[in-house]
Amino acid sequence: MRCIRSMAIAAAAIGAACLAASGAVAAERPLWELGAGAAALRLPDYRGSDQSRGYLYPLPYVRYRGELLRVDDRRGLAALLLLQRGRAELDVSLNASQPAPSSRNEARQGMPDLDPTLELGPVLKLTLWQDDARSRELSLQLPLRAAYAIDFPSARYTGVVFNPVLDWFARDTGPGGGWRLGLQAGPVFADARYHRYYYQVDPAFATATRPAYAAEGGYGGVQFTVSLSKRFASVWVGGFVRAHALNGATFEASPLVRRRGALLAGIGVAYVFAESKTRVESED
Repeated sequence: MRCIRSMAIAAAAIGAACLAASGAVAAERPLWELGAGAAALRLPDYRGSDQSRGYLYPLPYVRYRGELLRVDDRRGLAALLLLQRGRAELDVSLNASQPAPSSRNEARQGMPDLDPTLELGPVLKLTLWQDDARSRELSLQLPLRAAYAIDFPSARYTGVVFNPVLDWFARDTGPGGGWRLGLQAGPVFADARYHRYYYQVDPAFATATRPAYAAEGGYGGVQFTVSLSKRFASVWVGGFVRAHALNGATFEASPLVRRRGALLAGIGVAYVFAESKTRVESED
């Protein structure tokens, strides 16, 4: 919790500085852009694990500024706009997690591996405040996603996740302008099936130091994320830092929870090598 409080203070200072920066205006930009690069990540094996690993992944760079499909820094992987009415948007959102082989994790030795997961579902976004230039925005986002563990070529359903967040976004900010800052904070809730996937210990896998444990659904902790990115001519750079705390989570007593708080981070660089000749008016 001290870690999250420190990050919150730092993020508030950054946000206050951003308020003084110049606002963005709509301009003609390519309908689509393509690029490629690499991302370096430092992640725990799962939330609650006391072991973390470094990863290096290829990073596709895709921007699409359509009326329905929009892919940009603001929305992450992608967002298919289903409905927009005033200050409310209904989108389709994605999330994913890395695999965690149990042979490499002391707490899960002898248990089934954690496969990579893909989460997919709707997210309702409610804009709470926005400046006249639409360069600063505070919103409430309510994503509800179904999770699937991927063991290629098959996938199995592993439950539902609800992660409401308050989101602060500022574009064209920082030294020299052009930076995009995002701040997010909110709790995580999931059903029993989701928590069982990560935190349950069936009697068959119980040991003297790892007693059997039945996971339940409900509150799953809180997380706070800071992200920053900028486009330099044909090069895009971006990064994030996330803190989470599991104090009070329904599965806090699981023997697989070795640490109740952690930091994870990542940075990516991509070269933009193609763009459309068609131009559209966009702020992103």
